[in-house]
Formats: sequence, structure tokens, C-alpha cells
Amino acid sequence: MRAVVLKGPDDFSVQEVDTPIIGDGDLLIKMGKAAICGTDLRILNGTKTKGVRYPSIIGHEICGDIFKIGKNVSDFSIGEKVAIANVIPCNSCRCCLNDQENACLNRKAIGYEFDGGFAEYVLIPEIAIKSGNVVKLPNYVSYEEGALIEPLSCCIRGLKNAGTKFNDCVLVVGAGPIGLMHIQLSKIAGAKKVIVSEPNKMRREKALKLGADIVVDPTKEDLSKIILKETNNIGADIIIMAIGVPAIVNSTLKLCRKGGTVNLFAGFAGTGESKIEVNTIHYNEINVNGSTAYKRSDYLQAADMVITGKVHLKEIVTDVFKIDDFEKAYEICKSGTGLKVLIEP
Repeated sequence: MRAVVLKGPDDFSVQEVDTPIIGDGDLLIKMGKAAICGTDLRILNGTKTKGVRYPSIIGHEICGDIFKIGKNVSDFSIGEKVAIANVIPCNSCRCCLNDQENACLNRKAIGYEFDGGFAEYVLIPEIAIKSGNVVKLPNYVSYEEGALIEPLSCCIRGLKNAGTKFNDCVLVVGAGPIGLMHIQLSKIAGAKKVIVSEPNKMRREKALKLGADIVVDPTKEDLSKIILKETNNIGADIIIMAIGVPAIVNSTLKLCRKGGTVNLFAGFAGTGESKIEVNTIHYNEINVNGSTAYKRSDYLQAADMVITGKVHLKEIVTDVFKIDDFEKAYEICKSGTGLKVLIEP
């Protein structure tokens, strides 16, 4: 089969590799679509190395059809469309037992410990099946939508951590794929106003289409003045940082109201160090939190939202490439000219 093999930081290529041989408790998925995310980019360019194997096949936003079934696997049929929750918690560590399975101390993941979705076929190990990480989808759900259930579930976890509620004013910083999902989820949660800060015109237009009330070009407009005007000089109730730019963390904190919440959702390259004025947090009693991965319950909720048409994920997809054209897909992602870029067989 054809697959993208990662051999080291900034060292990857499309190769012919052996199709996985499944065990009695495994499934083999024929990949329909696999999406490239920001974490994949950091893995590919070498700015994220923790937990990454060399050589390996990465890619963790996956949707496909069941191609082979191990003899001890029940409740699945060949040809069924499925999406894969890639994060597999241990269910027994301190975090798992404290209702934080998304931060499991011993978690394993498809695309990390197990080869991932940038291949024609993907082995789903027994441990993932027993944990309920394989989710069936109706045929009318596209492979694109199925692959994007994974990042949507991460956004649901971020929304819950941020605590967005009815009548909140929400600022979303960055209108990439993640920011566009957060816009929709904020509206579903009851936000009365969603303001988006994004320098890219195409992304601002997409943000408006997907429910943003106000879009701001921070390179040409005074975001602080606009936030104060739109919130009666109070500040945003909730701020979602959907881009990992250390240089703007401090200025973003200053846009939050007293007692509000800033969710540092996006991953930051390297150590993610940022210089901040701690007194902004201290005197304004700002709640600052992060968000990592998702719980299986988040994933099931995300899948249900996609199945019932409550979110619009196809709008976020701009490019689809064959596996053999992965390098082109990678360059599109790096350039920022597209939004969500997907790979297909």
C-alpha cells in the first residue's frame, strides 16, 4: 500500500509499504479521508518530537470503511463507514480516575504509538476497539465530515473548559479550521455575540458565513477598541485562542473582562514560552486554562452533532490531495492559503 512514512524531523516521503496484517482482535480500515492538522505540521517539520516514533505513519483525523475484521471482533461488518477516536486512555491512572481521561498519563494514540491515517489502510488495534474508539457513521455522512469529528471533539473539550454559556460575548482569536469550529460551537452554546480576530480576508469571510457576528482584521483595526465598544467597556466574557502565537497572549489577556476566562486552546511550537503581565490575571481574577485532546464522551457528542447536521464541516475543507501528492498538501498547509486539507487514497 501507499503511505507517508516519517523517518525523522522534516524527513518524510510517500513509499510503498506492507499492508498491515491484523490480529484476531483488530480491524483493518480502508482510509476514505484523513485530515492534516496543525499538530501534524509540527511533527512533520520537527518542532514537535515528544511521543513521535521514527519511522512511523502519522495522521490521526481518520474516516474510512471497515475492510477486514479479526475473528474475535463482533458488532462490526465489512463495508461499514467508521470514524476513529485516536486517543486511547488507560482508564486506571490518576487522571483517568479523576475524570480527566483526555490527559491520561499512559494514553496511547493512533498516529503516535500506532501507525496512523496517512496510508491506504489503517490497522485499528484491539485496545482501541474495546475502548469504544471506533464509531459507526451513516452513509450520508461524508468521509470529510467523518475525519473532522476528531478536531471537533477537541473543540468541544475546549468549549467545556472555557465554560461558554448563554448570553456570553465570545472572542475567537484565529479563524483557521479550529477557530471556525469554535465559532459554531459558541453559537450552539448560546453566545449572544461572537467576535473573530483574523488577518486573512478569506478566513474572515468564512467566519461570517459560519456564524460570526463581527470580524476584525487586527493588522488594520484596533481590536481592543472594538471589544470595549461591543461589550460596553467590560471586555469579552470568554476568549478562545485558536492560534498558538506566544507574542499575542499578553495582549489577548487584556481583552478579557474581570472574572472572565481565556482558554489557550491551540498548541504552541517548542516550549510555548510567552511573556505575560501576571497582574492582568491577578487583579482582574481572570481564569486562564488550556485544553488537551478530548474525552470519548466529547468524541461521541461531536459525532452526533455531525450526524444530525448541527455543525457545518464541509465549509472548512478547501483542498483534497491523493496520497502521492502529500508534499503538495503539506505546502498548502504551510502557506496558510487553504483551511482544512485532506488526503485520500
